[in-house]
Amino acid sequence: MSLQIVRIPVLSDNYVWLVHESVSGETMVVDPAVADPVLIEAKAQGWTITQIWNTHWHGDHTGGNAGIKAATGCTITGPAAEAERIPAIDRLVAGGDCVKLGEIEAAVMDVPAHTAGHIAYHFASEKAAFVGDTLFAMGCGRLFEGTAEQMYANMRKLETLDDETLIYCAHEYTQSNGRFALTVEPNNMALTSRMAQVDAMRLRGEATVPTTIADEKATNPFMRAASVAEFAERRAAKDRG
Repeated sequence: MSLQIVRIPVLSDNYVWLVHESVSGETMVVDPAVADPVLIEAKAQGWTITQIWNTHWHGDHTGGNAGIKAATGCTITGPAAEAERIPAIDRLVAGGDCVKLGEIEAAVMDVPAHTAGHIAYHFASEKAAFVGDTLFAMGCGRLFEGTAEQMYANMRKLETLDDETLIYCAHEYTQSNGRFALTVEPNNMALTSRMAQVDAMRLRGEATVPTTIADEKATNPFMRAASVAEFAERRAAKDRG
C-alpha cells in the first residue's frame, strides 16, 4: 500500500482515519468527529493535513471540520446531497466522481440508507475503502434516512470489491455486532472463530477494524442476507436488541 493510515480513537467508540501519501506529502482526514486529537496526531507524525473527506453529515463525522480547516486551511470534500448539513464544505461529490490524495485516486460510491446522501471512498489501487457508517465489521448502519432496499443494494455493491480490500469503518461496534450475528448463524464456524478472536482482542483493549470484504462475506449477517426481506428482518431484530 502506498498510503499510510493511522487510526485515531475519539469520543466513546468513533475512529477517525488519518491518511498520508508520502510522494506528494498530502495528508487527508476521514470523518473527523473532533479536531484536537486529529491535529495532535498529525503533528506527532510530522504530517500537514491538506484535505478532509466526509462520508455523511452526522456530527460525529463532521464535528472537527471547522476546527481542522481553521488550523490548516485544508479543503473539505463531502456528499453533494448533504452539502447544506456539512460544516465548511468546499467540494461536492457523488457516485462516479473521482477524488485524489496526491496522485492516488479514489472512486466515490453512492451508498445511501444510513443517511440519504451517504458516500464511500474506494482506493482500488490500494485495496482500501472508507465506508463511514454503511458497513461495519459484522454489521451495517442503522436505516435513519433510507430503506432496507437501499442498504441491501449497498451490501451487493460492496461485496463486489476485491476480497482483500480493507474496510475502514467509523466505529468500534464489532463485539456487539458479532454477538447479534451469532444469534442469526450460531453454526457458522467462521463466525464462531472470528468472535473468539474479537473477544480476545477487546479484552486486550485492541481495535478490531479495519476488516476485509472476505471476512464480511463469511461472517456479516447483513452482507449474507439472501434477500431484501431477510435483510430487513435482520436489521429490525438488531434494532430491537
